[in-house]
Amino acid sequence: MAFSFSNFFGTDELDNQPTQQQTADKTVSSPSSVNGRRPAKVVDMSGRSASTNHIALFEPRIYSDVKGIAQQLLENQAVIINFDKLDDQSSKRIVDFLTGTVFAISGEIKRVGDTIFLCTPNNFEVSGDLSSRFDQDSSAFK
Repeated sequence: MAFSFSNFFGTDELDNQPTQQQTADKTVSSPSSVNGRRPAKVVDMSGRSASTNHIALFEPRIYSDVKGIAQQLLENQAVIINFDKLDDQSSKRIVDFLTGTVFAISGEIKRVGDTIFLCTPNNFEVSGDLSSRFDQDSSAFK
C-alpha cells in the first residue's frame, strides 16, 4: 500500500506534481555532491600557496657573492655553483663557507664537475656518485 502525503494533507495528487522550474533545479547537480559522492579536494596548482623547489645557478666572480648563494640555501633551494670565473683561493673560501652553511641546515654539498658544486638543503635527495672520477682526474680544490 502506497502512502501519499498529498492525500494526507487533503491536497490533490496533481498539486504535488513538480513544476518545470523544480525539475530543472533537480537536474543541475549541486557542488556538494556529484554522483552521490563528495567532490575531491581542490588543490591550487598556481604555485602561489605551495612551495616550489628551485635550483639556482651561480657563477661567482668575487668572494662576497657567497651571500646570495647562502641565502638561496636558507630558503630551501638547491644551488649549482660554477667556479670557472674565480681564482682557486677564493673558490676554496666559498666552498668552506658553503660547507658550513649546508651543515647548519642539514643539507649536502657535492662536486659534480671540476669546478662545479651542487649544494642542496635537507628537502632534496641527490643520487649517484661522481667523486671517484674527480679523485683520479682533478687536482683542483685540493
